[in-house]
Amino acid sequence: MMKTLFIEATGETPEIHFDAEKAIFTIKGKSFPEETREFFDPVMGWLNDYADAPNESTKVTIHMDYYNSSTSVALMEILKTLERIHLKGHEVTIYWLYDLIDDDMLEAGEEYEDLLKLPFAYKGMEETGEQ
Repeated sequence: MMKTLFIEATGETPEIHFDAEKAIFTIKGKSFPEETREFFDPVMGWLNDYADAPNESTKVTIHMDYYNSSTSVALMEILKTLERIHLKGHEVTIYWLYDLIDDDMLEAGEEYEDLLKLPFAYKGMEETGEQ
């Protein structure tokens, strides 16, 4: 069984919590790292390993407050890997959470959904004031 991938959030990077055993993956927070590729390479490595032998059903929650354009590219890479899992016959659901006052983040999720063959579910959240 794969080890859980956990990367604690910083002021510039999101929390990443991918639990292979439970098949529950979470990406949340802000993302504008100096070296985007350096931050996301271990995430992609882990996810590619998971894609070789995924669970029947995988739930992915993405709740970003903000991310830059290079993170957008990395998110697309993550989502394309999840799409590959889905197209092999495994259930993958993306839960796209966004603050109710942040229409841009809702639209970002919808743009990803338009480009991919993955089911998205959207949930507007009351702003909590947490950082």
